[in-house]
Amino acid sequence: MMDLHRFIQAKISGLSARLTRLARIDNAFVGLRPQDMPYAPSARHLTAANARLARVERRIRSRFARLNQGWHQRPPQRVLIDIALVERELDRARRLFGMFYEVFAQRGTSYGPALAAHDAIAEDCYQAIREAAPRIFDGPLLKPVCYMEHGYSPATMRRGVQLSRLLGEPNPFPLIRIPWDRDQPWQSVFLHEVAHNLQADLGIWQENRQAVMRRILGSTHSPFLATVYGRWHKEIFADLAAILLGGPAAAWGMADFLAHPQPRTMTYRPGGAHPTAYLRIYLLAEMMRRLGFGRDATRLLRVWQGLYQPADRHRIPPPLMSSAPRIIPEVVDEIAFQTRRNLAQRALVDIIPFRTEDEEAIHRGAAQLALARDTGLPPRHLVSAAHYALATGRIAPQRLAHCVVEMLTCHLRRTTPREHPPLRLAA
Repeated sequence: MMDLHRFIQAKISGLSARLTRLARIDNAFVGLRPQDMPYAPSARHLTAANARLARVERRIRSRFARLNQGWHQRPPQRVLIDIALVERELDRARRLFGMFYEVFAQRGTSYGPALAAHDAIAEDCYQAIREAAPRIFDGPLLKPVCYMEHGYSPATMRRGVQLSRLLGEPNPFPLIRIPWDRDQPWQSVFLHEVAHNLQADLGIWQENRQAVMRRILGSTHSPFLATVYGRWHKEIFADLAAILLGGPAAAWGMADFLAHPQPRTMTYRPGGAHPTAYLRIYLLAEMMRRLGFGRDATRLLRVWQGLYQPADRHRIPPPLMSSAPRIIPEVVDEIAFQTRRNLAQRALVDIIPFRTEDEEAIHRGAAQLALARDTGLPPRHLVSAAHYALATGRIAPQRLAHCVVEMLTCHLRRTTPREHPPLRLAA
């Protein structure tokens, strides 16, 4: 029995040595140097991260105190269970700490400027709503923070969502994942990811879903169609909001992202949250048409119809295909043009306005970008200008990326962007 007590005591002592290892994080701890600081997340983000870590640490200490109090008087199996409860909280802290460490430490790498540039784009999307709809958000909100990770597409983890990777611990601020090879700031799909966070922070997640399902059921009397579009509502909202944030270029960027061989683009996935890619472009085109960009909508559909011929072969349920011409305008109208209680009886197009003059400014900015000159555009519109500038073929992708990142981060370094010299690549 003495050996058993010594064994358990040693196990508890080893556990005690780990209690405070994951309690706090700061810029110096993750290795950020003075030259990295302009690209680091704000002090408020660090405060929020440390507050979350401190909360988990308090749970760890509380569990450990109960474990350590008179453990030798309890049965060994009960002690092992109490140890496991402490280990569970340590695992939670380990995962939370690891996520923060990875996100913050990347600002000390060569990706730091590009990540800060994407932060600026996301922040501008929120600012656009604050300007068009003052007081729509309840007080200040921590802006999204971007980080690099593997994966084909960008993704987001919304504010306050309980994450399985953190054993149910809620996310303190939005995180947007950017795949390692998609760090160029002309990726329109990034606006789509920001829009997911906007929908959640505006509080219209459930309101939109219920409205879409009610509209489709009333129009078609088809529970199947109502269920499908109700399941797709989040992705459709993000697509339509991306167009309001960036204009037609966002639709073209999404089409570029969704263009795959026909078997993938024209296959319906039962239970999937994403609309079938073939139909998704028709939703984008309808949104452009409603906004007054009919020529762009027609051009996009001509390209899409040149790529995909439904008559050849597809795996989309007939009710979805046959109803699309009638339902798609209704879905776009319901999500983007109908008022919502949580938007103070305004529609999405009212709180994220995009006008013809915005598109004209974006095209002028694209011409300037092709010459590596500053545009004066807000960050969200700079994404679209970069998309158009790249399409001209008059500026190399690497140089364009360098120019745009510098324009988006110059305020962090308190410098003024000028015409950019050609990039010199190290051998």
